[in-house]
Amino acid sequence: MKKLLLHLDTDLVASTFDQAVAYDAGVDNVIAHGGATRDNVTAHVHGMIFTRGGKNLKNSAIFIGGSNVPASDLVGQAVKKAFFGPVRVSVMLDPNGSNTTAAAIARKVMTNYDITGKNVVIMGAGPVGQRTALYLIKEGAAKVTLTCRSMERSKVTVAQMKKAYDVDVVPGETRSDEAVQALLKDAHVAIAAGPAGVCIVPKSSWASSKTLEVIADVNAVPPLGVEGIEVMDNGEQRDGVRFYGAIAIGNFKMKVHRGAIASLFDSNDLFLDETTIYDIACKIDNA
Repeated sequence: MKKLLLHLDTDLVASTFDQAVAYDAGVDNVIAHGGATRDNVTAHVHGMIFTRGGKNLKNSAIFIGGSNVPASDLVGQAVKKAFFGPVRVSVMLDPNGSNTTAAAIARKVMTNYDITGKNVVIMGAGPVGQRTALYLIKEGAAKVTLTCRSMERSKVTVAQMKKAYDVDVVPGETRSDEAVQALLKDAHVAIAAGPAGVCIVPKSSWASSKTLEVIADVNAVPPLGVEGIEVMDNGEQRDGVRFYGAIAIGNFKMKVHRGAIASLFDSNDLFLDETTIYDIACKIDNA
């Protein structure tokens, strides 16, 4: 029986990237629908769960994507509601690649590195930054600071994380180079997860820190998020600091993405989201 993947995308046109990865992960056919909302996906879900029964349900799965992360989360909730007890299929939620990217960042940072008790600063309070914070707290980081250019926005974000995940994240701001330098003064790990083409961390800010051990950057568009990093850096050492660039992180992100898609067809009851995709990344990293 063929492996079928229903691709629900909140953007008007379903992502070509996500469909290509699905085929590379071993899916036989992708049924893609753009413009997915919480109000129009139920019929599509029923089409997947009522055409196959019993053990054959595991040969169907659902992928939820799109550039609007909150909207995709709402679609995920609607998909869950459309199931009937055991009559369901496995689901992967990865809007804008945020879950798989964050998992890849965390695993790269922890390559031969113990995060336990470390002070982490994540510059970029969007979905990737938030999820990376979750994973590193889970792994034992002593303090994680999540920043953006506005302290008020950072405070709102960490309050939302506390409510949703019961984790304690420290808010911070990166309004100036001086603010970044102050944040990194006693940090062990710095992660740039801001917008593409924006340098968040000038070399003067990270080079002046006496404690920094690891720096990671997900921005592959010049100027890079960290001055002095290279996109291909995969643990290269400079000035006593280990660097991970966007391409090295992206290569592992692709492994996580493909591995997560493939795992959907192991059973019919998985729900891979920001809290569970990291487990897939750990299995791949430890294989």
